Amino acid sequence: MADSNPTAEPPNGESKVSKNALAKAAKKAEKEKKKAEHQAKAAAEKAAGAQSAGNAQTKDLPTRPKQDVAPAISLDHDPMDETFKVGWLAETYKIAPVGPQVTTRFPPEPNGYLHVGHAKAIAVNFGFAKFYGGKCYLRYDDTNPEKEEEQYFTSIRETVEWLGYKPYDITHSSDRFDRLYQLAEILIERGGAYVCHCTQAEIQKQKGGKEGKENPRYACTHRDRPSSESLHEFRRMRDGHYAPKTAVLRMKQDLLGSGNPYMWDMPAYRIPDNATPHHKTGSTWRIYPTYDFTHCLCDAMESISHSLCTVEFRTARESYDWLVDRLKNELPAVPQQREYGRLNVTGTVLSKRKILELVNNKIVRGWDDPRLYTIIALRRRGIPPGAIRAFVADLGVSDSLSTIQTVRLETVVRKYLERSIPRLFLIPDPVKIVLTNLPENHLDMVSVDFLKGSDPATFGSHQLPFTRVVYVDRSDFRAAGASADFFRLAVGQPVGLLHVPHPIVADSFDTDATTGNVTEVRATYLDPPISAWDEKAKGKLKPKAFIQWVADSPAHKSPLKAEVRIFHPLFKSLNPDAHPDGYLQDINPKSEEIFPNACLEVGFHEIARRAPWPKDFLTAGKAQNPWEIRFQGVRVAYFAVDSDSILEPDRALAEDERERQQKIVLNQIVALKEDAGKGSS
Repeated sequence: MADSNPTAEPPNGESKVSKNALAKAAKKAEKEKKKAEHQAKAAAEKAAGAQSAGNAQTKDLPTRPKQDVAPAISLDHDPMDETFKVGWLAETYKIAPVGPQVTTRFPPEPNGYLHVGHAKAIAVNFGFAKFYGGKCYLRYDDTNPEKEEEQYFTSIRETVEWLGYKPYDITHSSDRFDRLYQLAEILIERGGAYVCHCTQAEIQKQKGGKEGKENPRYACTHRDRPSSESLHEFRRMRDGHYAPKTAVLRMKQDLLGSGNPYMWDMPAYRIPDNATPHHKTGSTWRIYPTYDFTHCLCDAMESISHSLCTVEFRTARESYDWLVDRLKNELPAVPQQREYGRLNVTGTVLSKRKILELVNNKIVRGWDDPRLYTIIALRRRGIPPGAIRAFVADLGVSDSLSTIQTVRLETVVRKYLERSIPRLFLIPDPVKIVLTNLPENHLDMVSVDFLKGSDPATFGSHQLPFTRVVYVDRSDFRAAGASADFFRLAVGQPVGLLHVPHPIVADSFDTDATTGNVTEVRATYLDPPISAWDEKAKGKLKPKAFIQWVADSPAHKSPLKAEVRIFHPLFKSLNPDAHPDGYLQDINPKSEEIFPNACLEVGFHEIARRAPWPKDFLTAGKAQNPWEIRFQGVRVAYFAVDSDSILEPDRALAEDERERQQKIVLNQIVALKEDAGKGSS
């Protein structure tokens, strides 16, 4: 008969289930419990951070703000260094043995502004050479004069330098046009190239049509012409005897035998569609080498040991090696190409054409609009170059594609800034508070640390005036009165003012007859100080929240007036290109909030004078640009001064006129906490 009690033990006292199984089950249950607790905690933290960056200052503080935990990111050394010690980059160094020195290059096309994806390429190439005691060239791949402009050359150089890298030398592919042409003639003479007069459609058909699958591949009728004939035709191309697209020099690779499209007789020289003068060589050349011909040969001529590029060039490596091998006796070195995963960012657009459309349609201010992810936009927004290097290090480098959301970058930036820049009181949307029981001339000087718990030598403290009239943020006052979930200022409800010993309580307020907005709040400065309050005392409640403030004190020129710009995602979705009506229809109409009448405390002058912030491994000397003045607006967000600011008006003007001309514009760098609405990477 079966045992009617499934939990009863057998006569020998042994459990029906083995002890091993019980232990495993208990361990699994404990693991599930911890996992559930972790998920619940994460959900609670995410919900707490769900307010947008624009109204982050509305978060209630049930107690005085706690001292921050030190960030995981160290600021005294390059965070990229660890990336080269292990993993893909360390293995790449071993795979490609070199002579006496590692030599790399960063070879951008000067046809647009660099974006966040290029930051990875810059950090990998320059950082790799630096780590191994080598050198890195900045080489402009300037073989397409129709799309190149001087502004892009300048911006690329400045971007590399801003990220903290110094090129061993700045070169141009065009520096070697003469030698490249000579090598093309040598290749023809050796039977490695021929001049083709086929149309684009004919060449496509020779390669098998669309994706090489429409028809069998076959050779061009010009492929087997004598080398002397191709050489003659190539010189006629050089001398301007052919119109665009009527002649092209093609490499004689493995059109019929190879399954790699990069070996299907790739073009080596072309005739451009128009005669746009080259920025360096003018109208000297009527033909220009292609990327596939130029890149590997310039690598060889610069003795590049490690040609590091992104994975989309992996299939091109066979063509790269083929051409170097054909001409190796004419070259000083044989470079090794290796490919790492490129960086893709969702929730934005990085295409030059699309960004230009945003600029031309005045959806953004320019290529450096802080809502974009060009590097000059990130710089203007106030993101430090060290934080971008930390971001690349955080992602790591492998041969896998990295596709991340923009919030991943913001998370790293937040960690980078949280204990490395000063803190100031900032009121984006001020409401006037009159403390009616204080005299008109009341003045206390309040000592405030620029960063509590920090090294006094680095940050220090400053004095703020506290007077009868102060400003608080509109979101910190509720006209409708107190409620169970609102602990800040309301009629009859006390609130603490940060660093002020006494709480205040609102008594009454005025509103604008047209807008209904609160214009003035009358409040009482309570006695005794907070430290003496008894939460159980009859009729008295200790404040449950503390808010920032800025006093009205003309003698101290307080408050400073500022314009605050709060940024939200430029697009409504993570994939703007997927919108059925085009990416422009995915624009977020509320991607920017502007507060034109913000109040800023007077400590700003000192932190501006002592900038740049943070003081990290890239800091050198005095701030040269407004975006180097960074601070945390307490309970609001992290900010940097925008380039629209006028911090030092003309000294020849009278003082009152100088004050009128001064203009402080602040860009939000990142919110204090991740916006739960953005998701996570």
